Amino acid sequence: MEPTHFARNYLDNLAELLPKIDADAITRAIEWLREACNQGRTIYSCGNGGSALIASQMVGDLVKQASMERQPRFKMIGLADSTGTILAYANDMNYESIFVEPLKNFAVAGDVLIAISGSGNSENVLLAVEYANQIDCKTIGLTTSTGGRLQEIAQLPLVVPTDHMGRLEDCFFILTHILCYAFIDGAF
Repeated sequence: MEPTHFARNYLDNLAELLPKIDADAITRAIEWLREACNQGRTIYSCGNGGSALIASQMVGDLVKQASMERQPRFKMIGLADSTGTILAYANDMNYESIFVEPLKNFAVAGDVLIAISGSGNSENVLLAVEYANQIDCKTIGLTTSTGGRLQEIAQLPLVVPTDHMGRLEDCFFILTHILCYAFIDGAF
């Protein structure tokens, strides 16, 4: 395939996905974040690989950008951001525990967990969501609609109808930017 055709095809496929994402679910997620901020609750994020980077980017956007002109300010922790903690749990326990164990130190009822998994089956992400659900946190799951348990166990799934990892991650970035820029641009 010619590079120009590849580029056009990729962009066209991405453009077809965006209208298929549930805008009402995104609006509910924004409302949950606003409520958490106004009540002094903490928001957590987690994911593996590219999803971890997306989760980390969201922390920066909410903690800095969305909090600059706002009182109260957002409190958010990226569970994938503490390399030492992650490696300690992975080494001493198992990789599946790297998000749930730190969550046990901090999370309380009413907090929000944003879990990101392209496959929807990342065991470490699923364990964190299950724990958050058990202690009455609100859980938002960014994942594919083509399979995986995350869409089933997250209280508010934000699903993208593809299993193409590149386009999933493109859409995950867009979703997290919508969630953050709702506050940065003053819509909420």
